[in-house]
Amino acid sequence: MANEAVTRDFKVAVQIPEIDPAGMSEAQRRAAMASVRRAESRLAGWKVRLINAERDQLGQGAAEMAARDELQVSKREAKREVETAASLTGLAETWKALESGEIPQRHAWLIARASSEGPIDEAVLAEAARHEPYDQFARTVRKEQREHSKDDGQSILDKQRKNRNGRFFESREDGMFVLSGEFDPITGNRLALAISDKERELWREEDPKNRRTPQQRMADALAELILEPKSGQRPRTALLVIADYDMVHRELVNARLCDGTPIPMGELRRLACDADILPGVFRAKTQKLWLGRKRRIATEAQRAALALRDKGCIGCDANPAWCQAHHIQPWSWGGLTNLDNLVLVCARCHHNIHDDGWQVIKCPDSGRFELHQPPDPFPDAGVDTHRPPQRNPVLLS
Repeated sequence: MANEAVTRDFKVAVQIPEIDPAGMSEAQRRAAMASVRRAESRLAGWKVRLINAERDQLGQGAAEMAARDELQVSKREAKREVETAASLTGLAETWKALESGEIPQRHAWLIARASSEGPIDEAVLAEAARHEPYDQFARTVRKEQREHSKDDGQSILDKQRKNRNGRFFESREDGMFVLSGEFDPITGNRLALAISDKERELWREEDPKNRRTPQQRMADALAELILEPKSGQRPRTALLVIADYDMVHRELVNARLCDGTPIPMGELRRLACDADILPGVFRAKTQKLWLGRKRRIATEAQRAALALRDKGCIGCDANPAWCQAHHIQPWSWGGLTNLDNLVLVCARCHHNIHDDGWQVIKCPDSGRFELHQPPDPFPDAGVDTHRPPQRNPVLLS
C-alpha cells in the first residue's frame, strides 16, 4: 500500500491499491488515509518548486496565470498559491518536511503565513506540525507568534485588521448570493456573538415540529440583522474577555478571548473603556450557575462560564458562539441545569450525541470534557463503529 516516490519529472506517479475500502478493517483504512496525506504533502512540495521556478524566471504575474490555468483555480486562489510558495522559500525546514511527506500541506501553509506576519521559531512549529491535528496546530502557531512578538502581539493584531476584507457576489454556479468576510479575532468574535444570539432567538421562536437546519437559521439570522435591525438599538454582543490578576504587581495579565486567543494588554484597556467589568468566580455554587430543575435552557451566565471552561465545542473546538449547552445527564431523564452537568457542543456534535450514541467523557488527568465515539460492538467483525443506538443491532450467531 506504500505510495511510489513522487518523481521530479514531467510525470508524477502515485500507486493506488486496487482494493475496495469497504472491505478494509478500520486500521487499514486509517493507514491508507495516512498514506494519502503523505502523498498530498509531497505533491504540494513539488508544486511549490514549480510555482517558484515560474515566478523566478517569468515574474509574479506569469506565475499566477500559470497556476490559474494549469491548476484550474480562481484568480484569488492562484495569487495565494504564488504568495505561499514564495514564503516557503525562506523556510528550509518546513519545505523539507513538506516534500518528504512528514507534515500536511495546510500545516506548512500556516507556518508560511505566520512567518510573513512576524518572527517565529520555525523548528518548533515544524516539529509540532508532525503530530498535531490542524485545529490544535493553529493554536500552537498563534501561541508561538505571541511569545516571539516584541510588542505583546499588537503588531500582529494591527496587521490582521489591515488585511480585513469582505466579498459579496452572485455565484456563477447556482445563482445564489455569497457573503464572506475576514476579520481580526476581536471583531470576528463580536460578530459571531451577535449572529449566534440572533440565531438562538430564531430557534426559540420556531415550531419545534418544523425546525430549520442550523445553516438555514444562521443565514436567516444574518439577513435579519442586516435588513431588519431594531430601530435605535445596537446588537447585544457580550464579548467575554478573560485576564489573570497578578497579586504581586497588582495588574491584569495574560488577556485572552474565551477560546484562548491572546489579545494585547493595550487592546484590553481599550475594550474596558466601553465594557462592563464583571469579575467572575465560577467555582462557587451560586444560584446563577447551579439552577437544578428550575429551568431547562442555560442562562447567559452559565454560557459565559462554559465558554471559559470548555473554550468551545468539546468535540471539534468550534467557537463558543456557535455552540449549544448540552445536558450530560439528559433533562428528560431528570438531568439538572447545573454547570457541572453542562458542556458546549456545536450542532453537528450535538447530533452525534443524540442520534449516533457519542459519549461525553471527563478526562481524569486534565479534568476537561471530551467527546468520544461509541465503542465498536463488534471489534473483530470489521463492522463500522457508527451504529446509531436507536437502530436494532445485527445479531450474530
